[in-house]
Amino acid sequence: MNKKAKILIIVAILIVLLIIVVTVINKTNIVGKTATKLQQADGITVVPTMRDTITADSSWCGTFQLVWNDMKNDVVKKDVIFTPQEEMAENLNKEEFTQDMLSEEYYFKTYGLKSLELKEQIENGIKEKFNQESDILNDFNWSESELYDPNNADVRRYFFYVMLYRKFEFLQEFDKLENGKFGDKYNDIEYFGIDESTKNSVGNQIDVLYYNSKDDFAIIVNTKTDDEVIFCKSPQGKTFNEIYENMNKEQKKYTGSKNFKNVDEFKAPNLKFNEKREYTELQNKEFKTADPIYDTAKIEKAIQTIKFSLDEKGGEIKSEAAIDMKIITTSIGTQPKTDEPRYFYVDDTFTIFLREKGQELPYFAGRIEDITKFQ
Repeated sequence: MNKKAKILIIVAILIVLLIIVVTVINKTNIVGKTATKLQQADGITVVPTMRDTITADSSWCGTFQLVWNDMKNDVVKKDVIFTPQEEMAENLNKEEFTQDMLSEEYYFKTYGLKSLELKEQIENGIKEKFNQESDILNDFNWSESELYDPNNADVRRYFFYVMLYRKFEFLQEFDKLENGKFGDKYNDIEYFGIDESTKNSVGNQIDVLYYNSKDDFAIIVNTKTDDEVIFCKSPQGKTFNEIYENMNKEQKKYTGSKNFKNVDEFKAPNLKFNEKREYTELQNKEFKTADPIYDTAKIEKAIQTIKFSLDEKGGEIKSEAAIDMKIITTSIGTQPKTDEPRYFYVDDTFTIFLREKGQELPYFAGRIEDITKFQ
């Protein structure tokens, strides 16, 4: 083999090696991006109130109720009534979740005439309070024509905004457990919890609400903050309100041990989802206000997001809600044995609630049936 042929072979080998290196780097970057990006899940219904009918996999957070309350009480100053009336509007008008059900450290809330100054106030407010950025502000139109114009006496534009943000840790970190089944359909699901090898003190952070069987129980897992994580297996009810009330009834009836015992076991699946809902049912429909001059209003856009994650260390929730509203004048407008172990395995359909200690109602709820939507 002559010298020229040897050089050509060496060059060819170097080119092949370079292609392999570039391919590996690109794949690594793609995997890295996939691992860090929180994907929006499909088929998880977001409902505005705990009285709205839920599907198999659903979630709720009180943020949309809070922006609705501000709109209804401070600007519209009466119930929001569409023609025909929307059931979710009727439920929202009941105001069964209010800001006094939360400590101020849980949320940032403001409203005002729609302006770029208000948008900046919101951005600065959530950054200062939570070190967070908004995921929805830029979904609204902030062009000059869509802002409040003080020179147009016939139209008023309002913007209502809320962010709820909490990051909490369990009193002690749970163990990562082996992947397992969830229900009869799903395999290789990630779990955390307590088994026979876990140190006994980890179970001290669990309070038993009731235990009728391994398929019918509810427990509270306490945290280092005032957040309580409630697991309710085999929830009964068509709404989160019915599920929560039925859970409380079972708790009151239960006469067994409320302590998590050393022979008890617990496991729950890791959860992670990111949902956004635009309430198109409420948009571009006229309704009356209490103002005799500016008596016709409509919601231009209404959006809510819920991001939630939970693992062996604790959890994080971020939820935003906003309403862009226009008001116009009428001239323009249009029990087990004591020593027997109990198995608190959250490995089939369940509901999870987050509640501030001392409060009557939760501030978040989720119903999980298809676990693959949440992992």
